[in-house]
Amino acid sequence: MPLTRRHFSACLLGSGAVSVLPGRARAQNAPVEGVNYLRLPEPVPVAIAGKIEVIEFFWYECPHCNAFEPALDAWAKRAPDDVAFRRVPVWFREEPFGPQQRLFFTLETLGLLPTLHRKVFSTIHGERTRLRTPEDLAAFALANGVDPVKFMTTYGSFAVQSKAQQARQTAAAYRIDAVPAMGVQGRYYTNGDLANAGLPPGSNERMLAVVDALVAKVRQGSKA
Repeated sequence: MPLTRRHFSACLLGSGAVSVLPGRARAQNAPVEGVNYLRLPEPVPVAIAGKIEVIEFFWYECPHCNAFEPALDAWAKRAPDDVAFRRVPVWFREEPFGPQQRLFFTLETLGLLPTLHRKVFSTIHGERTRLRTPEDLAAFALANGVDPVKFMTTYGSFAVQSKAQQARQTAAAYRIDAVPAMGVQGRYYTNGDLANAGLPPGSNERMLAVVDALVAKVRQGSKA
């Protein structure tokens, strides 16, 4: 289930419980609009023309995002060539979201996401180490073989600040209030509650089946 904006503080205490949205049962592999996914009232511009954009909205400290990561990573590796996948870290307020949002874009700018993105999750959830302050982040960089001066210079750079601001605008356009969540082609949105609506309790992995159906929907629409 997703972690909502209202309940993120409970996540810090290890709870993270949210309610499941009501909905009627859906046929397997046939998600229902308004139940298992939402259509955005205004389309959001996509980053790459000619591709079907899929976005994961996440927060490093969210235990549900951490649990979802292996399945999402496997899905991303098998995604078709016409799908462009990217991650967008969310910002609900400056503390504690801001530092970890900039951490993500620092890793991206330095080309370190392939090696250190999952390491951030394991540091927070496996090692129970907080990554919120400049000191925390410099220590993380040093522990993982990255020059902490270069890392923190990038962290405070205009490029990273700009990417963080763009991420906030994207999340706002998708009306993100829970993580993990998925956006498809600037048109559709789903999260764990929506994907599981009308079904027996399940995991956030059900989002991926909804996303696959929405990608197929977009692809079919482009051929019409």
